[in-house]
Amino acid sequence: MKLFLFSLFATIASAAPSTGHCRCRPHESCWPSEQEWSGLNDTIQGNLVAVRPAASVCYAAEFDQAACKDAINKWSDSTWRAAQPGAGQWENWEAWAERHQTCYMESAHDKTCGQGRISLYSAKVQTASQIQKAVRFASAHNLRLAIKNSGHDFLGRSAAPGSLQILTNGMKDIKFVDNFIPVHAPKGKGEGKAVTLSAGVNLAELYKAVAEHNVTVIAGASHTVGAAGGYIQGGGHSPFGAWKGLASDNALEFEIVTADGKLVTANAYQNSDLFWALRGGGGGTFGVVAKVTVRTFAEVPVVVANLNITTSAGDPHFWNAFTEWHAALPDLNDGGGSGYYFGIPDMSLNATSSVSSIISLLMFPEHSETSAIGKLYAPLVKKLKSIPGVVVQYGAFGLPTMNTTIQTMLLEGNTDTTGGMTTLLSRLYSKDLLLSEDGPSRLSKAWSSLRYSPGETFIGHVVAGGAVAANGDKVDSAVNPAWRKAVIHLLCSRSWNATTTLAKQRAIIKNATEVEIPLIRSVEGNDNMGAYLNEAHPYEPGFQGSFWGDNYPRLYSLKQKWDPKGLFIARKGVGSEDWDDAGLCLSK
Repeated sequence: MKLFLFSLFATIASAAPSTGHCRCRPHESCWPSEQEWSGLNDTIQGNLVAVRPAASVCYAAEFDQAACKDAINKWSDSTWRAAQPGAGQWENWEAWAERHQTCYMESAHDKTCGQGRISLYSAKVQTASQIQKAVRFASAHNLRLAIKNSGHDFLGRSAAPGSLQILTNGMKDIKFVDNFIPVHAPKGKGEGKAVTLSAGVNLAELYKAVAEHNVTVIAGASHTVGAAGGYIQGGGHSPFGAWKGLASDNALEFEIVTADGKLVTANAYQNSDLFWALRGGGGGTFGVVAKVTVRTFAEVPVVVANLNITTSAGDPHFWNAFTEWHAALPDLNDGGGSGYYFGIPDMSLNATSSVSSIISLLMFPEHSETSAIGKLYAPLVKKLKSIPGVVVQYGAFGLPTMNTTIQTMLLEGNTDTTGGMTTLLSRLYSKDLLLSEDGPSRLSKAWSSLRYSPGETFIGHVVAGGAVAANGDKVDSAVNPAWRKAVIHLLCSRSWNATTTLAKQRAIIKNATEVEIPLIRSVEGNDNMGAYLNEAHPYEPGFQGSFWGDNYPRLYSLKQKWDPKGLFIARKGVGSEDWDDAGLCLSK
């Protein structure tokens, strides 16, 4: 391992700019000595490890037959990836392609395995105290820090070249209380039933725990998203958002290690400005969250409604159906519905036949009668059936509890399929747009103008409206105000593979940034609405306004207060514009 690190340090030294305004890098005299790294390891109870990319065990120079076989078998397993210091959920953020540092499993293994954006060391922390010691070490030595919970991140925020990683994935404590009282809350200000989660608890673990206590929570629909990490700190949309709001709306208290190495509590009664920022201001930006406490809710029944829309592939009436679907969404949303829909403009059925399809799944908590939901859908179904060439299938059924719905409809199995290389394009769209006379058709025109290769999808998240909108008057947080006007979060992806040239990768990103993002923004205007910062284009133009709207100036000011030296820099996070893309050197 020492041999590889020395070789790596030499590579970094040859590529790094010479400036006094950069993080300390391995070739510099400020870099911690072997003795100092050993000292950090001792203070965090032996939990410091040197890190190589997860695929390195399959490359000739580091080949380990058993480890390589295990890595190949688990390469697309999100749970495995979450626990690996040398992996993210998407391979493009493991690589540093512009520096020609890659270590793809799919590449020829007789070549060099480059370190890429993978951290050099990882503090696999188990306690808040260990987080504090790692933060203080990074601050003392001016190191680039990377905070990884599960690595479920489309913007590259949990990876950074030449960095010390703090990996919180092993912190799994869960504690339920019948009446949570925030620290320093006045007498009688209990918040009712709640659950406190340590930083590494993922959504699948959270859902399992709440089901055992016969309560539920507002969270997402992925096994390995870390509940306390960037998910909730970025706002956290949920398939049950119309029922109880965003995940961040239901956060009651955080324990966080700040840039000075202190463990502080942030809630409505102390450090309230930090509490405001942590609910929507973005993960990895204001410190390292060790715990979060969120509300729990009593179990309720759910009606699940499934509507499928199909035409022959290439039939322009598909986009007419798209228009009618979106025109109907405000009424379905007002009726309590939220969930997802998936559009496949070109889906092969067999060697000679293809279709265009929208598959939707909306859920209606606190409903048990399918007939009532059927009445909500009836006008839409009638309109769709009147469009030539459109085939419509509708059905609804009841499930006894929220947790039954989650396990049956949203989190089947034990893991998600990840890996690969992808970038997202996304936009929030308002209820006003969908209710306007020509809004749905303008939306259809824009999204039909995007390129869809066979099998490629767009994904609609009906995760706003209802309580998300109502909470705008009740919850003062850093969440983009556009969320309070939105009904849907609509996205698609652009992907490549290990053989895609750097020039082609750049062309894909350039087209997404300069052509496709402006196109989907144009539906409501460049300065209206925004994008969900956890599922957005990693090169989003004007990300400050897109991700936070009018909240950005206050967030930037709080960043200077709580992290004046910029120890916590996340790509496209608050204050990141002051640094280069890797977060290694100040750019201004």
